[in-house]
Amino acid sequence: MLTLILETATQFLFVLLAAPLFAGIFAKFKAMVESRKGPSIFQPYFDLLKLLKKETLVPQGSSILFRYVPYVAFGVYCLITLIIPVVIPVPIIFTASADFLGGAILFSFAAFLKMAAAMDSGSNLAAMGVSRLASFNFLGEGALITVFIAVSLITATDNPYTTNQYLVSNPSANITLVHVFATLAFFMIFLYETGKIPLESSGMQELGMIDESLNYEYSGRLLAVNKWSSYMKQYLLGSVLLNVFLFPWGLYSTYPYFLLDIPVMIGKWLLLIFIVMIIETTLAKVRLFKILDYLAVAFTFSILFLLLSEVMH
Repeated sequence: MLTLILETATQFLFVLLAAPLFAGIFAKFKAMVESRKGPSIFQPYFDLLKLLKKETLVPQGSSILFRYVPYVAFGVYCLITLIIPVVIPVPIIFTASADFLGGAILFSFAAFLKMAAAMDSGSNLAAMGVSRLASFNFLGEGALITVFIAVSLITATDNPYTTNQYLVSNPSANITLVHVFATLAFFMIFLYETGKIPLESSGMQELGMIDESLNYEYSGRLLAVNKWSSYMKQYLLGSVLLNVFLFPWGLYSTYPYFLLDIPVMIGKWLLLIFIVMIIETTLAKVRLFKILDYLAVAFTFSILFLLLSEVMH
């Protein structure tokens, strides 16, 4: 029981505290590739601390939805942290509260809450961003849920930990056509959900902003919580991509070796950051209306994955 508590605490605290670090590492590496000095890898922490100290302004006419949704969405991502294998490869406390499909629905629920809160602000720019997200998410969220359903067909269970163990013990399953389609679909969804080029460039100054527009009217503590939630979302999706689709090996589950999972995950994330950095620095941002084509391809891959997994099963 003590080991279970330690594993749960390790996974939760690592995701909570280290998620901003990977965003900082990515920004630093990208700046180095572009021959810029760039910010410190700890800049996201500095930004969060600065925002937490600032005054929080609330738009006139907004309801409690605008004020409390950031905390609820943050809590949803904290719950997802305890459900899926993002550090520890064996079930921990609260794992039984949801499965793969439940995790996908929780991601969608958090996105819906943030969109509703942005609309509640009354901002035209926020409404523009919400309308764009609503137009894109029917394909993005659909592909995400379809991939998770298809993964469950491979092992006849929705348990992500069982899927991870199956892929670790059957290396040949990682190079099948079914798994390749799944990896491509999920990687494309990861780029979309985390706002990476070629889909979206960071910053709120451009007319092509999508996810950033949800934070347009937020400030102070509420903006800090929203940004922290975004860092956690990026880490959670990236870790599922790494531990279930790309590199399921290398994680330990026995005491005290599970502490080695922390440097292993850092190493995996450095590799993922390197891959994403190559994509961001070699591809141009696509036009806004082309994002639907991109998501349609991801959704097609997820459907092919679903069909192939059922046929091969």
